[in-house]
Amino acid sequence: MTRHALILGATGGIGSAISDLLSQGDWEVTGLSRADGLDFDAPDSVAKVLEAHHGPFDLIFIATGALEIDGIGPEKALKQLTPETLAAQFRVNTIGPALVMAHVPRLLAKAGTVATLTARVGSIGDNRLGGWHSYRAAKAALNQIMHGAAIELARSHKAAICVALHPGTVATGLTETHGKGHDKLTPSQAAAHLLAVLGGLTPEDSGQFFDWKGERVVW
Repeated sequence: MTRHALILGATGGIGSAISDLLSQGDWEVTGLSRADGLDFDAPDSVAKVLEAHHGPFDLIFIATGALEIDGIGPEKALKQLTPETLAAQFRVNTIGPALVMAHVPRLLAKAGTVATLTARVGSIGDNRLGGWHSYRAAKAALNQIMHGAAIELARSHKAAICVALHPGTVATGLTETHGKGHDKLTPSQAAAHLLAVLGGLTPEDSGQFFDWKGERVVW
């Protein structure tokens, strides 16, 4: 039986790896990215693009996000914060995915799964180093969006799963600079781990935050 997946950010490292792995199985994959008009810098594009799709999708995976925006990396100190950097981080890492989530009740199969990439550094309870203030705050806000969405989604999709996922440190151009000292996964490895985590979840896990090993991350 063919299952249907919708991947947002399908041309990124993890998004494309997830699309490739699913396509090798019994999945029909619909991938969306900026090439399809999905641009979080233009919020109206989210509704315009998603309204052209009707589902139902067994998996909706939001693989979008950015650590460095317009050449500006994460802050090391509070004095480096600017309104522009904060706004850009929230636009890409919170507002865009949240606008996608607004369409999930219509697009998701009744027993489907919706997941978004977030980051362990968005955990307030796990923050022991400080820094990266705007990125941490944007990902923490996304975590809250996902937790609240899971509560609402359960009212109409009682068998659905809605979770936030930390992919680990994935080998990309950015992690060469910002991931020094960390073991890195290839995009394909990260994708395989994340899909395995999703495959082991039940509706009782909905609304939670998991890392690529399947371990729960504190909020």
